[in-house]
Amino acid sequence: MAKANDNFLTAIDVGSAKTCVLVAEITENGLRYRGHGLADSRGSRKGIIVDLEKAVASIQKAVEKAEDSCGFAIEHALLGVAGSHVRGINTHGGLVFTRAREIGREEIRMAVDKARAIPLPPDREVLHLLPQEFILDEQHGVHDPLGMIATRLEVRVHMISAASSAAQNVITAVNRAGVHVDDTVFEPLACADSVLRSDERELGICLADIGAGSTNVIVIQEGAVAHTAVLPVGGDHFTSDLSVGLCTPLVEAEKIKKSYGNAIVTLIPEGNEVEVPSVGDRPSRLVSQRMAGEILEPRARELFEMLRENLRHAGMLEVCAAGLVLSGGGSRLPGLMDIADSVLRKPIRMAWPAPIAKMPATLAEP
Repeated sequence: MAKANDNFLTAIDVGSAKTCVLVAEITENGLRYRGHGLADSRGSRKGIIVDLEKAVASIQKAVEKAEDSCGFAIEHALLGVAGSHVRGINTHGGLVFTRAREIGREEIRMAVDKARAIPLPPDREVLHLLPQEFILDEQHGVHDPLGMIATRLEVRVHMISAASSAAQNVITAVNRAGVHVDDTVFEPLACADSVLRSDERELGICLADIGAGSTNVIVIQEGAVAHTAVLPVGGDHFTSDLSVGLCTPLVEAEKIKKSYGNAIVTLIPEGNEVEVPSVGDRPSRLVSQRMAGEILEPRARELFEMLRENLRHAGMLEVCAAGLVLSGGGSRLPGLMDIADSVLRKPIRMAWPAPIAKMPATLAEP
């Protein structure tokens, strides 16, 4: 099989529900889709590897499908990192010069290093250091101070860190699957670049990426990352609630959620019934579809109340003037946007990724 050249970009997402490998070609007109591979995830939960061999097998399967699709061997990739072990914090630092001087790249690097110099536990590593603004002699809102004159240079940054062992275990799993990890990226950061519009990013917007194991949150204002968080509720929690509430296997609960689920009970017609398989060798039974809604609605409200309190505690609730954008597989549950609207009282929309030439419609979904 042929090898990829430097014009190709491969991204790998090892999620709790599925593992995805996407290959694109870098052209003069932007990215061009070349292939992808999907596989059910095994051995990972909430962004953490719990069974290395199973995780490696899932990644290998997705990589092989992507190689069959694009027609060449995949040897290098960017790896998405997410999960409850990721933390975000705002910090700042700066330099004072003896006299006014021109700001060069070295001065900018030193100022950012000062902002970075906060004590982190030994088991954590920095994923991203994202400048929010530079301040020159108390002049705020400078995006790029290169070449400007000042006696004092300060910078405010948003630092994203991850548990070293959790991040390294995902990297190890991908490496063992035969792919070298060139770099890692916090997944909501990549998602934001794909689905948020420039006017939203300037005004202030929150992106909630509802995955299977957790919900990743990122707030962007004036084009810079202002806040990140991970909420411990995802699509699997909705499925688990249905499994327990309807006394049915998890696999069947997932099917019921996708086919008949709705987060608003009153949107489900009265009298509708759903066949629910039982556990063990017991026969299936008919259950009111509204019963599924009665199970899903409280969990949906819990999720967005948790999001509201997280934003409020961080001082970000009023920052999100452009509202909330929902992405991820969990966001596709009918009625979820209505719940978000009633809890947050903000404009809500679904995320649609920026189009890539030749990309299949099945990938251009939230």
